[in-house]
Amino acid sequence: MRCVFVLDIFNGAVVHAIRGKRSKYECIEKFSHVVSTSDPIKVVDAMKPREVYVADLNRLTGSGNNIRIIKQISRKSETMADIGISSLKDLQMLPSCIKPVLGTETASFEILKRAAGLRQINVSLDMKRKKILTRDPELMISPFDVIRKLNNLNLETLIILELDRVGTSIGIDDGFLSQCAHLSRHPVFLGGGVKDAEDLCMLEQLGLKGALVATAVHNGSIPLNLIRG
Repeated sequence: MRCVFVLDIFNGAVVHAIRGKRSKYECIEKFSHVVSTSDPIKVVDAMKPREVYVADLNRLTGSGNNIRIIKQISRKSETMADIGISSLKDLQMLPSCIKPVLGTETASFEILKRAAGLRQINVSLDMKRKKILTRDPELMISPFDVIRKLNNLNLETLIILELDRVGTSIGIDDGFLSQCAHLSRHPVFLGGGVKDAEDLCMLEQLGLKGALVATAVHNGSIPLNLIRG
């Protein structure tokens, strides 16, 4: 089970993401039990994660970017990044050493297809209340139907990102996730709601290959050795 440490970065600082309500995110140092800084590089140096997932919240909200910081992070940990890619030009902003994450919230199915033909990508099914977040009519279908469509693409991983569960440590929806893992031809990761190491074991039993974690690491429910791998 790959345990990927999440860094949500806004205005150059790591913030604590809760339920996708980006306007209410606060600096991680106000919440964390394991770091006393919100500087992304210092957080990575302190946590020493083997692999990180970086969400550039400035890019995702159309208010600047944190690309320079993401490139710095990639020199310290294996890095995948969601920078709100909506075009092939956006894809080119990430060097080959960083694995791009294309989310349904910003990328159309056509862009997903074209990007998958250019380089290895990760696709994030961005959801709230099990409904796909998208502006593309072709993706305005059930999550299970989107997974079936994505089975025809060459992807590194499929991320089930439940934004309304992010930062909540609410636990996992085992029935839903089991069906996702069963339907997908790609390795499936979960983002959102993982509360502790027992949840990680459950995800593995359900057939998932990895999890994106942040809150449960910062509150001490997931030990640091699991993200250091």
